[in-house]
Order: sequence, then C-alpha cells, then structure tokens
Amino acid sequence: MTEATAPDHGPLTGVRVVELAGIGPGPFAAMLLADLGADVVRVDRPDGPGLGIDPARDVTNRNKRSVVVDLKAPDGPCRVLGLAERADILVEGYRPGVAERLGVGPEDCRARNPRLVYGRMTGWGQDGPLADRAGHDIGYIAVTGALGMTGEPGRPPVAPANLLGDYAGGSLYLAVGVLAALHHARATGTGQVVDAAIVDGTAHLTSMIHGMLAAGAWQDRRGANLLDGGCPYYGTYETSDGGHMAVGALEPRFYAEFLRLLDLDDLAGAHGDVTRWPELRTRVAERFASRTRDAWTTLFEGTDACVAPVLSLREAPHHPHLAARATFTDHAGITQPAPAPRFSATPTTVRTGPARPGADTEDVARDWGVPGLVSPPSNPQRKASS
Repeated sequence: MTEATAPDHGPLTGVRVVELAGIGPGPFAAMLLADLGADVVRVDRPDGPGLGIDPARDVTNRNKRSVVVDLKAPDGPCRVLGLAERADILVEGYRPGVAERLGVGPEDCRARNPRLVYGRMTGWGQDGPLADRAGHDIGYIAVTGALGMTGEPGRPPVAPANLLGDYAGGSLYLAVGVLAALHHARATGTGQVVDAAIVDGTAHLTSMIHGMLAAGAWQDRRGANLLDGGCPYYGTYETSDGGHMAVGALEPRFYAEFLRLLDLDDLAGAHGDVTRWPELRTRVAERFASRTRDAWTTLFEGTDACVAPVLSLREAPHHPHLAARATFTDHAGITQPAPAPRFSATPTTVRTGPARPGADTEDVARDWGVPGLVSPPSNPQRKASS
C-alpha cells in the first residue's frame, strides 16, 4: 500500500502547511487540512496559547505538530521563512499589515517560495474601511444580514454561537480557497494570496436567500418565512419535560405523515394557507407539550415526518445514527467530532491529539530540513533577507 492510500492518512498526504498560531477560524481551517492528511506545523508563540484553555484539550490543534518561535526575536522571522520555503500553504490570521511588520508577510515568504499559497484569515478582509478594526463573529454576521434572520419576530436576533461566521463563513472558505489556489500553483508553478474574510464568506452563504428575496419568496424580516421559524412546520417545539423537538415537514407528503402521527389530520389544509398558520402552530405546540421528548422521539422514529429531538452537545454522540456512523470519536479521553467528509480511497482519522506547544520542534526540523528551528543560524538577519 502506498503512502497516498494508507488508511491512517488522507487525500492531502504530502501537502505541507505552516499555521501561524491564532485563535478561532484560522486554527479550525488548519485542523481541517490536517484532518485531511496534510502535515500541518503550527508556529506557536512563546507566551502560550491565545484561547486560554488547556492545550491538551484544544481539539482544533489535533493532527498537527507544533514548534515555538518568537517572531519578535531577531532570528524569529528567519525560522518561519525557513518553514515557508518548504511549505505548500501558509495560513495566518493577523490584522492586515501585522505579518508584513513581523517579516513574514506574503512578499517575504513568496520571495523564498514562489509556489507558496499564502492564506489570510480575517473578519473584515485585507482592505475596506473596517479592515484595521477589531471584531468578532457576531459583528461580522450582523452586517451581512445573516444575524438578522435568526430568532423570533419582535425579539432580538439570536447568536448562533460562533459557528456561522468564524467557521462556516471563515474557516471553510479559507480551506476551499487555499486548496483551489494549491491546485493552480501545481498547474502553473505560481502561488498566490488568498484573502478569506468572514464577511465575504458569510454573505456568500446567504446566496439562496437573496435569490428568494429577489423572487418575492422571502420577506426581509425574521420569523416570517419558510426557513426562519415563521412556518409552523419548520421550527422547534417544547415537550412536557422541558426538552424540544425539531420539525422540518416541508413537503406535502412529509407534512401529511407529521399530522398523522400527531393525530391532527384535520389541519391538512393549513399547509399552504398562511392564514391558518397561527392555529396550526398552537395545535402542534399543545400536542408536543403533552409528552416527553423521549416519547416523541420514539413515536417519530423510523418515519418520514422529518422530526428529530434537539440534543445537547453531550447527548449528540450517543444518538443511534451518529453512533452507528462514528460521527464522533474518542481520542486520548476526549470525545470530539470525527474528521469529515469521508473518502473511499484515502480515509481520514484522528491520528494524534492536540499538538503541545513546541513539542515537535526537533522532528519538524529533521523532517522538513530546517535545522535552524533547533540551532539558530549564525547570522539570521543575513539569511532572512537572502
């Protein structure tokens, strides 16, 4: 069996990635690349992790290796440039201009390695009026219109943790971007800079909604549409024990099955009659409030009514379907999502736990041929500018 098809690797086996340590979407994107088999070397800071949790439990650093480099030290930039010279991809999440000031910006790195794909992860992007401003997920999704679609009418929008902006609009777009640029670099011999802004990615995620808005099929206010909780057969309902059930019975045949199991067949005509939606919502809510979440789960199990229990993070790994697919895995005592998606020829797996800062310096120096990681070059400033 060749290395490319080894079951403990993945489709990105042989791809080298340098990750300049940060928090949030950058590390998650690098974890995704590592899960897919890339050799990801995280360049940690001497002052420790920025997230403030035990590095041994930060699963976004799984499948990676770590070296510690002080980029403010005289020989710091040269060490990173040595890695960049041998890498396919570099990922950083600094504010615009910071990497350049540290001596590891795109021009510095690509002067050493013209084939390098330089991925930049920010909230606002590399240019624009807010490019230099601080920000977080909730602000990025707020200005794109995405946050305004969440929650009930007449109440404040509901923050969807930091999944929508940081990870969906940020990490996933950065990963797709650097892989597309890597494909181009391998075809042409020329790398490029990938500007992955959370505001751009999150706005892109709303493409279908904008099409519906243009077609008159979406009202520009929350809680009034088919997919935002405005529809009584697409939303959540509380059960008698304080749990919740999620309903997605959109299509007529699924809706009919949903009503049959709730013993509400007299409401068949309410599917397409929005004037009856308040009545439908009230009746459905009353039915769900009459039994526990587990009782409703049992009733809807094995049907096409499109109803599922709302599970907590600790409950999710034990759901029968997710357990059967091994959607979650246990590694080094930590329950965590398994790598996704799945590949028939190059399976992925959690190969190693979270990288401990600096623990892999000697191995990386040997494997990548960068002895300066262990023994500083005698004249780092001269080599950094060579």
